Amino acid sequence: MEYDVADLSLAAGGKRRILWADNDMPVLGAIRERFAKTKPLKGKNVSACLHVTAETANLARTLKAGGANVALCASNPLSTQDDVAASLVKDFKIATFAICGENRATYYRHIHAAIDHKPVITFDDGADLVNELHMSRKKDAARVIASMEETTTGVIRLRAMANEGKLNFPVIAVNDAATKHLFDNRYGTGQSTVDGIIRATDHLMAGSRVVVAGYGWCGRGFAMRARGMGAIVIVTEVDAVKALEAAMDGFEVMPMARAAKIGDLFVTLTGNKHVIRSEHFRAMKDRAVVANSGHFNVEIDIPSLKKMSKSVSRNVRNHVDEYVLKNNRRIHLLAEGRLINLAAAEGHPACVMDMSFATQALEAEHVIKNQGRLAVGVHDVPKQVEDQVSRLKLKSMSISIDKLTAEQIKYLASSGEGT
Repeated sequence: MEYDVADLSLAAGGKRRILWADNDMPVLGAIRERFAKTKPLKGKNVSACLHVTAETANLARTLKAGGANVALCASNPLSTQDDVAASLVKDFKIATFAICGENRATYYRHIHAAIDHKPVITFDDGADLVNELHMSRKKDAARVIASMEETTTGVIRLRAMANEGKLNFPVIAVNDAATKHLFDNRYGTGQSTVDGIIRATDHLMAGSRVVVAGYGWCGRGFAMRARGMGAIVIVTEVDAVKALEAAMDGFEVMPMARAAKIGDLFVTLTGNKHVIRSEHFRAMKDRAVVANSGHFNVEIDIPSLKKMSKSVSRNVRNHVDEYVLKNNRRIHLLAEGRLINLAAAEGHPACVMDMSFATQALEAEHVIKNQGRLAVGVHDVPKQVEDQVSRLKLKSMSISIDKLTAEQIKYLASSGEGT
């Protein structure tokens, strides 16, 4: 088995972390138990480009239990938990290519190692694996039955590829599933982003002016958690409906140019490019903190920040780089502009990733059962998969719900009965 990890001697700690997370992932555990018996993925080569964390490890274990031959690489250079990567190789015999802090060349070498695995199913978090299959490994793309995409940024890229006629196989937009974005994006990102910022800075949220760029599900979650800790939250948006929603949720809404003058902490969660730019940096107060919780570090215009700075001090504190502007104001950039919740913290809690990865696992089974019947394009997760995951999660939480009566079912299906 080929692999490339930082240090296999870290495996014991990684195994403890993986099994600890597994305690909070009962839905995925139930699916893994069934997969071990039914082997729905038997003999299928599967490659995943995901954050190499304890939660992801339990997804990889589930796919392997289902009979798949699994290869895993990192979807972000700073999010890999090296002890988990070591344990995946040593304890679970899963080919893993991921090293925390790897450079760009190593990052893409690892992606190509995952493609060398000859996958027929792929999993992505940001669409880098799918993009490489389409850009430089087109022969390998021809064997792919389908791919699953985990994040907002990736779905945006893949829908653009589909609209341009460049997508060559079906993709399931797992990120758009209610069992993913309503919980993972909102509650997971909300909590883990706060966690990453506090670990990196030790700043007090209460009384701070926190600027949230983007009011999608991730932005909603972070804004909610920041306000809950006493922050004065400002939202910036380009979408009129989302801006209106933020205002009616009780947040201040204004353009970034205005927010830049008064914010203490800025966090981007948009999936877009250069949301915070040079004109915003110039307006910021001394020691303003800038972080990103979107998938790619392009949300912050880091090249412009570097160009307009007279000096840069790396790691003035773990995960904090200090940029000194020509006016002597200091900008503190967290985690090199990469995902703050994974680079400086541990990412989403296992309990919420349970649903996202359960949906991923069931979708792998779904695409195998429907091989050849899915058109090229970006597809939603089927309602029956969403319903199955939700019911399993409720059961694990000892929560029961009502059922429709025969009379109610008939009423909802008819149009004749009025007042």
